[in-house]
Amino acid sequence: MTLWRKSSRSAGTANCVEVARVGTRVAARDSKNPAATITVPAASWARFVQGPAVLRGQ
Repeated sequence: MTLWRKSSRSAGTANCVEVARVGTRVAARDSKNPAATITVPAASWARFVQGPAVLRGQ
């Protein structure tokens, strides 16, 4: 069973992003369309959520 977590930035709105750890990968989906997901390596997700400073090497 996959445990989906709602983004804290989605609180109180209908626009919800949910994420789940799936082995060594992270899955993301729109709560309004849960059948459509994207899955990326966990390291790629970590760089994404840390923001542009990581991409610039800062």
